[in-house]
Amino acid sequence: MSDDISPIERDALWDEFHRVVNMTSQELSDWLRTDTAHEDGEELPDQAGTVKGQHVLAILRKRQVDLSDDDLRVMRGVVDTVSAERREDLEPTAGQQNWRYRLMRIGHDPLRPAP
Repeated sequence: MSDDISPIERDALWDEFHRVVNMTSQELSDWLRTDTAHEDGEELPDQAGTVKGQHVLAILRKRQVDLSDDDLRVMRGVVDTVSAERREDLEPTAGQQNWRYRLMRIGHDPLRPAP
């Protein structure tokens, strides 16, 4: 992806990703651990949550210059998913609990006001 994405497009994707991912890395980490906790025990913190959720968490902890092609692909997917399921203004919206939790697994809490 880096071969076919200009620095301007990369900057725009970075900004858009951080606009739609409205949870901090700590909040996302906590949510992923909570979401995957079971009566039998909970997963190790670095393994909690979905693969995509863990990847979003890793991206949140990176500097823009350290992004890989895979990071850019995941960022685009997160932006596309949130954009497809939310209004453009990202105003707080209540919905089905499973819908909210699914979006929270990729760092977007639909009940949180836009920054």
